[in-house]
Amino acid sequence: MEKQWYDDNAFYVEQKKWGTWDSYGADDKCIVTSLTEEECVRATRFILKGRQEGWNEAQTMVKSENSTVSGKL
Repeated sequence: MEKQWYDDNAFYVEQKKWGTWDSYGADDKCIVTSLTEEECVRATRFILKGRQEGWNEAQTMVKSENSTVSGKL
């Protein structure tokens, strides 16, 4: 099967045998996995735009603060 490239050969997506979709960059490294092709393309564009603007993984990680849940479990 021929790869369908998006955004001037910035990335391509393919469906896996279990139904999920993966996107890959020009270096053939996986960028993101999604449940639908549309969501995979959208998320990949978001990630690549962020990388282009200087994001890195350390900056995009969310800091969590300690929180308390009250009530009985």
